[in-house]
Amino acid sequence: MNRQVQAAVMFLIGAALLHAGFTDLYLRYVKAGLRPLLLAAGAVLMGGALAAVWYEWKGRTQHAQQNGHEDTHAHGAHGDGHGRGDGPDHGTDGDHAHREPRVSWLLLIPLFALILVAPPALGSYSAMRTGTALQQPYGYVKLPASNPLPISLVDYAGRAVYDHGRSLGNRKVRITGFVALDAKGAPYLVRMALNCCAADAQPVKIALMGGIPPVLQPDTWLQVTGAYTPKQTKDPVNNRPIPYLEVTEAKPVPTPRDPYDESWNQ
Repeated sequence: MNRQVQAAVMFLIGAALLHAGFTDLYLRYVKAGLRPLLLAAGAVLMGGALAAVWYEWKGRTQHAQQNGHEDTHAHGAHGDGHGRGDGPDHGTDGDHAHREPRVSWLLLIPLFALILVAPPALGSYSAMRTGTALQQPYGYVKLPASNPLPISLVDYAGRAVYDHGRSLGNRKVRITGFVALDAKGAPYLVRMALNCCAADAQPVKIALMGGIPPVLQPDTWLQVTGAYTPKQTKDPVNNRPIPYLEVTEAKPVPTPRDPYDESWNQ
């Protein structure tokens, strides 16, 4: 790959990073807190590409000027070169410059795919083939007195399993997540939790019981309202605990702007 193609690829990678960073596309790849670093990386790549093109152009200009001066000097010293074998040199490197194969430009296809096609967030297929990643929190933030209480799925699961629901009391909770069904058709509400990026995303699950809609489609986003119950089950993948939620109301909601849950490591 020659320098022009390298610079073009680097410029487009930077443009793709900036495009993702200035839109919500980046949330499909990394956590929200990494947005400034993503934008900085895109700007650096684009600046480096432009600098590479400028230095390449400057070097060629200087080389052409140097060759022009040498040709003028040689012409003045030796005349027009007739009969002296000083005719044009047909074997110069410039006449036989190596040309890079055009197939190298195919490297740009994945970049255009990144810009034009937004990948879906990880969903039920990944969730049911990976064990729950619920971790015991270091402590519990005091919850507001609202009823029903809006709470993240990861926060509810941690309080239900490790605090045995004491900090939840008898209040109803309101949780949003996507639906996943196990091999027996048992429904779960899931959020994919991540530390850094989508590559390390892992599911946190709560099992549903009570007023569940009769028909549930995997990957449908639901907002459920319900109450804590001490009932638990074990994840068949890694045998870790999964709490239940006694559902009193469930309604479909649009996919949230950020489909991943970062609250488990905050």
